[in-house]
Amino acid sequence: MSALMPTYAPADLAFEKGEGVYLYTADGRRFLDFCAGIAVNCMGHAHPHLVEALTEQAKKVWHVSNLYTIPGQIKLADRLAAASFADRVFFSNSGAEALEGSIKIARKYQKDHGHPERFRIIACENAFHGRTLATIAAAGQAKLLEGFTPVVDGFSQVAFGNLNEMRAAVTDETAAILVEPVQGEGGLRAAPEGYLQGLRDLCDEFGLLLMFDEVQCGMGRTGKLFAHEWAGVTPDVVATAKGIGGGFPLGAILTTEAAGVLGVGNHGTTYGGNPLAMAVGGAVLDELLKDGFLDHVVAVGETLGRALSALVEKFPTVFVEARGQGLMQGIKLVEGIVNRDFKTELEGAGLLVAPAGDNVLRLLPPLIIEDSHVTEAIAIFETVAARHI
Repeated sequence: MSALMPTYAPADLAFEKGEGVYLYTADGRRFLDFCAGIAVNCMGHAHPHLVEALTEQAKKVWHVSNLYTIPGQIKLADRLAAASFADRVFFSNSGAEALEGSIKIARKYQKDHGHPERFRIIACENAFHGRTLATIAAAGQAKLLEGFTPVVDGFSQVAFGNLNEMRAAVTDETAAILVEPVQGEGGLRAAPEGYLQGLRDLCDEFGLLLMFDEVQCGMGRTGKLFAHEWAGVTPDVVATAKGIGGGFPLGAILTTEAAGVLGVGNHGTTYGGNPLAMAVGGAVLDELLKDGFLDHVVAVGETLGRALSALVEKFPTVFVEARGQGLMQGIKLVEGIVNRDFKTELEGAGLLVAPAGDNVLRLLPPLIIEDSHVTEAIAIFETVAARHI
C-alpha cells in the first residue's frame, strides 16, 4: 500500500506527456483534455512560450524569499493592475491562500476604518472557496465541513443570485460580501443579469467590501480577463489562481488602493511570488493579452455552448440543460445517471472532463482550443450518451 494519503480517488490514468490540448499515457493512448487540470492549463500542455519562460528562469534563480526584492513581482503586478481594476497585487501559491488573504483584508479594512465589530462575510450557497478551515466555513457546505468542527466563525450563506436574501443577511457585524461571478464546483452557474451590480450597490450602501472569487472563472476563462468585467462592475478585492500560472502554482489577490490594507507584518508567504512563478505568470499574461485572444475564447465558447445545448435537445433522456459562460461550461445529467460514472465513460472514449455539483459535468478546456476540438469532444459525448438511451 502506498504511503500517499488517500485524499483523492483518482482515475486509473497516469499521463506521461502533453501537447497542446491533448494528454498521452505511457502506452501512447491520447486524450482530449477538456478538464485542463480543473481550469488550470489555460494555454494547454507544453506551450512553447511558457516552457521557454520557465526554462530560462530556472537557469538563473528559483527562490530567494520575499526578504529580497523580486523584480518579476513588480513587473507582473504592474501588468495585472494595468489590465484590470486593481491598484495593488499580492502573490500567493494557490487560490485557497488568495481567499484566506482576502478574508484577512476584509477584517483589517473594517478595523482600520473604525469598525472592528464588522468581521462577518456573507457568501453564497453551493460556493467553493478552498479547503482551509476558513474557506470551507465561507462556503458552508456540509460535505466540506464534516469532521472539521467547530466551524470557523464569521461566515453566513444566502442563495446565489438572490439580492433580497443578501440584503436581509447584512447586519452591523457584516464586513464584506464574497461571491463567485460564475460558480464552478457548485454546478456552473453564472450570476444572473444585474446581480453583480446589485451587490456593488449594496456594498456601497452599507460600507462593505465587494470581494469576488475568480480562482476558476478568472484569467480569460469567460472571454474577459476577469468574469466580473462582463457586468461592468468594479470590485474591491479579487482572488485569482488556477489559470494565472498556466499550470505552475500561482495565485494572487488584486485590490483597489482603498482595500490594499495589508502592510509589513500583516501577511506573508515563503514561496509566493517566487521568480519561477513570476516568469511563467508573465508568459501566460503575454498570451492572454495578445490581440484577438480573448475574442477567440468568446467565439469558441459560443460554439461549445451551442453544441452542448444541441446535445440536450438530441438526448433529453440523458441531459437536462447546458450551463456556463465562455470556456467554463457544463451539462447537467438526468437523475439516475451519475456524473462521475459518465465522466469515467468519457475517459474510456478519450475525453477528459471534471465533475461538479448538481450532477453536472464541467468542460474546462485550454483556452487555445479550436472549433474542431469542440466537434471532437461532442462526438465522444454523443457516443457515450447513446449507450444510455
